[in-house]
Amino acid sequence: MSVELHCTLPISTLQGVFLAHYCDEGLTALEFPSSRTRSAAPASPNISEHFKAWHSLTRAAVQACLSGKPAGQLPPIAADGTAFQKSVWREMRSIPLGETVSYGEIADAIGKPRAARAVGQACGANPIPLLIPCHRVLASGGQLGGFSGGLDWKRRLLALEGVTLL
Repeated sequence: MSVELHCTLPISTLQGVFLAHYCDEGLTALEFPSSRTRSAAPASPNISEHFKAWHSLTRAAVQACLSGKPAGQLPPIAADGTAFQKSVWREMRSIPLGETVSYGEIADAIGKPRAARAVGQACGANPIPLLIPCHRVLASGGQLGGFSGGLDWKRRLLALEGVTLL
């Protein structure tokens, strides 16, 4: 299933501007601040009420995460992915704030104990990496592994949650 993008809205933070992407079913992606050449347009008054409500939830969740707090209520998640990816993303949402798990532990939890590498790929494909907290998933031995927002962001988010890396 491919979702049709309907609305992109900025979320300004002290760490830069995140971009939230929505379709009629909910939040499809969240981009970390970067050196994008395009600029994010401010929210227009013509945006439908459901996009405004979802964006309010997304903005509050991003601000909470950047303060080391639980995301709280999220808008409907409409991230496009395979059934396997979605099972990994659901499991990642259950990782408590300030805790980490390994790719192998996620694989075990979803009933695919030999799929640690595929779990890593699903983490890399996560289109909403701050709110579906793949930063809490580490490689074996407590190593960072990868992160779509970059390892600096992964370290920063884990530190905000009080996680001390080896």
